[in-house]
Amino acid sequence: MSELEMSELPSKEAILEALKVVRDPEIPINVVDLGLIYGLEVKEGGEVEIEMTLTSMGCPVQDMIQADAELAAMKVPGVTKVTVDFIWSPPWSPAKMSEDGKKQMRMFGFNI
Repeated sequence: MSELEMSELPSKEAILEALKVVRDPEIPINVVDLGLIYGLEVKEGGEVEIEMTLTSMGCPVQDMIQADAELAAMKVPGVTKVTVDFIWSPPWSPAKMSEDGKKQMRMFGFNI
């Protein structure tokens, strides 16, 4: 891959920033600050693979969150395809949240 082609690939940071519009409807915090993104890889050709989890295994809005994540990542220039895979190990806990996410949760009255 030439240097020009590499510079056209979207950055992980840009994709993570785009994913901040994706929210769990039950928790008013984005999936990035909640710590739900476990892995993100940008491959040749702008293909993006996202590994994420949810706050609970039986989350009734899993399909909606998956679709929202795919759409958000596709808006980043250079992204050509997005695959979202859910993984359950290790399980999510509030310890995985960013400091921003914990601050937002405290603002909503949660003791984190």
